[in-house]
Amino acid sequence: MQATIALLPGDGIGPEVIDAAVQVLETVAKRFRHTFTLTRWPIGAAAMRAGDPALPGPTREACMAADAVLLGAVGDPEYSSGPSERRPETALLQLRLDLGVFANLRPARVWPGLEASSSLKPELVTGLDLLIVRELTGGIYYAKPRGRTDDGRAAFDTMKYSKDEVERIARVAFENARQRRHLVTSVDKANVLETSRLWREVVTQVSTGYPDVKLEHQLVDSCALLLVSSARKFDVVLAGNLFGDILSDEAGAVVGSLGLLPSASIGGRGGLFEPVHGSAPDIAGGDVANPIGAIASAALLLRYALKATEEAAAIECAIGATLAAGVRTADLQGESDGKPASCSAMTKAIVDRIAC
Repeated sequence: MQATIALLPGDGIGPEVIDAAVQVLETVAKRFRHTFTLTRWPIGAAAMRAGDPALPGPTREACMAADAVLLGAVGDPEYSSGPSERRPETALLQLRLDLGVFANLRPARVWPGLEASSSLKPELVTGLDLLIVRELTGGIYYAKPRGRTDDGRAAFDTMKYSKDEVERIARVAFENARQRRHLVTSVDKANVLETSRLWREVVTQVSTGYPDVKLEHQLVDSCALLLVSSARKFDVVLAGNLFGDILSDEAGAVVGSLGLLPSASIGGRGGLFEPVHGSAPDIAGGDVANPIGAIASAALLLRYALKATEEAAAIECAIGATLAAGVRTADLQGESDGKPASCSAMTKAIVDRIAC
């Protein structure tokens, strides 16, 4: 196999976790005799400091031409107070649109041996394995009008969904449920929002084409409660852009750390793969970040963009074996666990298990 992968290290801990993922991809390429062409491109605050826009033209062109894109993180406090169009995060929103990736898959599982790292009691999370399917290019993050009034005393955003947008993301959820435990929980706020009433109607219509999959509806506040009380009841959680964003971060606490969570944005050109965590500027450069989210995102890249399922499984097995052996970065560590593993040490432990 030959493939071109555009690497976007980005900001904060992004370069560190991308370096970890690159080591894993290179190890996989060697073991399975593939050729991966890995090219690095600036994005976010890293690009802005060089005098470029958050999404430079050459970066966009490289992503559009690549077989897949692997992103570290975007975001920097230096640019957090400026106008929205001058913030690093705008690069990610634009790139999602350019690539046409409308479905964001966010798997969340409790790895064996990590039950004590969860925010919940171990008996509530043992064996937890769910998938959040988040609509990615619609909803309140993209719809217009949006802005501020001339006097600056009020601001407004628009939440909007079309029937076609809901139909296509619902199909992604039902197709994934067929490969799992045949349950879709659709999340909305249909008791208040007109967009959610449309969402519920359309998802229900789509479900008729999947008689083997059970459909449940949950209001978003109820779903948030159940995620921290009965998380194992969920299989595939289907949500719009805003609700999916919030619930998947909550899932990070449930499984032990946001640093564990990968994501795959698919449905368009190649795909965009990134850890769910942010840029974490407070720990950037300290070799303490958890690289598992980025490494697991590389596994999703292999599975969804390159159809390399055996290679993806090899990475995931190595992650599981490393955690089962007791290797812990600081975010996963309990008080009695001793000295935590660094980002580079965790990466080496995973790479060694892939290479064997």
